[in-house]
Amino acid sequence: MPSGGSPDCRWERFSEGIRKMENLKSAEYTRVLLKLSGEALAGAQRFGIDSLRLSWIAEQIKTAVDLKVGMALMVGGGNFFRGGRESWGVSDRVSVDYLGMLATVMNSVALQQELAKLGIITRVLSAINVPQICEPFIRPRALHHLERDRVVILAAGTGNPFFTTDTAATLRALELGCQVFLKATRVKGVYDSDPEKNPKAKFYQTLSYTKALSKDLKVMDATALSLCRDHKLPIIVFNFFEEGNLRKALLGRTVGTLIK
Repeated sequence: MPSGGSPDCRWERFSEGIRKMENLKSAEYTRVLLKLSGEALAGAQRFGIDSLRLSWIAEQIKTAVDLKVGMALMVGGGNFFRGGRESWGVSDRVSVDYLGMLATVMNSVALQQELAKLGIITRVLSAINVPQICEPFIRPRALHHLERDRVVILAAGTGNPFFTTDTAATLRALELGCQVFLKATRVKGVYDSDPEKNPKAKFYQTLSYTKALSKDLKVMDATALSLCRDHKLPIIVFNFFEEGNLRKALLGRTVGTLIK
């Protein structure tokens, strides 16, 4: 047999070399905010947290850590309780929103534990005071964690009713000096109508903030989108659930819809 080994062995060494080269590539960004919906954690079961889905999400986030990207995360609470509307017989909007905030705390702690299994150091910072479970959100503290390469998970939105987690995520992204807002979805990006209902929906690869607002494209709520526009924070709306898409976005490759 030739000294180089069998074709299979040579192919394995070649593939391993390619993987190492991929890991050496520099990310386009040094600090980002990733916004995940609560439903993303539920998977097909629609309610609660699916352990397999949670594990998969943690593996995707690890790709950012491997690229040395500072990562702030905000998770919604819709898999347990959706704020902003009557739910479970609770008709008071303020109470509903606070229940939604508590749901985001549960999701954040669950994600923290899953990331810990991968050896990733995280801190959950909450906008409402839950000292036995997580730290309070204090901007210098959050920046301190990010500077020490810890993943920061942001819970409880802004801590105020009447504000969505999209608005809260935008606010935190600006406070923490993030270079891009990554909006995770289950479709390719932004369309002119719901692509899950309309197979002829038009996909936008790039958009301006003004066009997204004027056409009411449901990218995120208008307050969040206006904040991004006013402070020139780019938004990438992409299919998080396609393997490798988060990594591609971090490397600056074309993924989803870029709003700028």
